[in-house]
Amino acid sequence: VQLQASGGGLVQAGGSLRLSCVASGRIFSINAMLWYRQAPGKQRELVAAINSGGRTNYADSVKGRFTISRDNAKNTWYLQMNSLKPEDTAVYYCNANLEAFGQYSGSTYESDFWGQGTLVTVSS
Repeated sequence: VQLQASGGGLVQAGGSLRLSCVASGRIFSINAMLWYRQAPGKQRELVAAINSGGRTNYADSVKGRFTISRDNAKNTWYLQMNSLKPEDTAVYYCNANLEAFGQYSGSTYESDFWGQGTLVTVSS
């Protein structure tokens, strides 16, 4: 299983970006799709999450500005980021809790997988 994040870049404060994450490989189902971020010198933090039922959860710092969505058919999820602030500058990582096909026919296992990260820089 691999996760590929994209969409980061440099944007001015008040601007918008949309991040995408695509999961590929021997995937049976995806339980939850998440976005984390890590700013320089800080710990990685959860930004947004969406579960298989479509329920979403956001960090207080991004509520009302960021929207997480998913396309189940494409094993893809997105983070629409509006009204960006300099403090949103970070490397953004996608994460998924999913059921992957195991080594033996019909077997599956649950695990968390991480994407490689995409840099978002917001200039003031």
